[in-house]
Amino acid sequence: MPQSTAVIEVLKRDLKARGITYAEVARAVGLSEVSVKRLFSRGGFTLERIDQICAAAGIEFTDLTRDFDRERHLIARLTEPQEREIVDDPKLFLVAVCALNLLAYEDILAVYDLQPAELVALLLRLDKMGIIELLPNNRFKLRIARTFAWIPDGPIQTAFRNHAHDFFDSRFAADNELMILLNGRLSRASVVALLEKLRRVAREFSAQHMEDAVLPAVERPPLSLLLACRPWHPQFMRALVRRKEAELPTRRIRR
Repeated sequence: MPQSTAVIEVLKRDLKARGITYAEVARAVGLSEVSVKRLFSRGGFTLERIDQICAAAGIEFTDLTRDFDRERHLIARLTEPQEREIVDDPKLFLVAVCALNLLAYEDILAVYDLQPAELVALLLRLDKMGIIELLPNNRFKLRIARTFAWIPDGPIQTAFRNHAHDFFDSRFAADNELMILLNGRLSRASVVALLEKLRRVAREFSAQHMEDAVLPAVERPPLSLLLACRPWHPQFMRALVRRKEAELPTRRIRR
């Protein structure tokens, strides 16, 4: 990622941590909100414009570059005991997910049945784990790398898998819903290519999630994206398999 792009990403996160919206930035620098959104989406910032935004938000430009340097030290994965600690405390689990969803302190209190002091204590625990950095006035920013992921088959993934039936408790017929189930047979090379495309979709989802973080929470309803791909024979088909896949004859392509 170009350094200029990384600095803008840090600026977006700092604006979010301070509760500053695109609309407020627009008023401060004399642009329309649409223009500000376009700048953050497509780039094209001048140094003068960045200085204007930093001044309006009370951010030092050196803070942006310092945070950019710290990117290399962000956590990419928790330890198994840390994941277990989160899973074992439903309220901590809730606040951890809220933090990853970029909900502000006030938003969490407005949506969930938590007391202010209780929420601060939970945020302090996440700060100690390194997931967030708690700032004055109960603001916080994420301290996780862009490559952050839960431990494969670890406590968090297991917990989400145990609740997966809730995800599928829908007809997936609403305007903001979609489910596509495809079955086919692909070569190894085609599978590799397909998996990379799915990873690209996941990266785009994550980037859009960060892009929309400066919008008010009411304009960002929760949305879950599940991407899954694996060799799989449904049970009703496995029951009728006559011989192993490896025993299937190789078809020669006639030229």
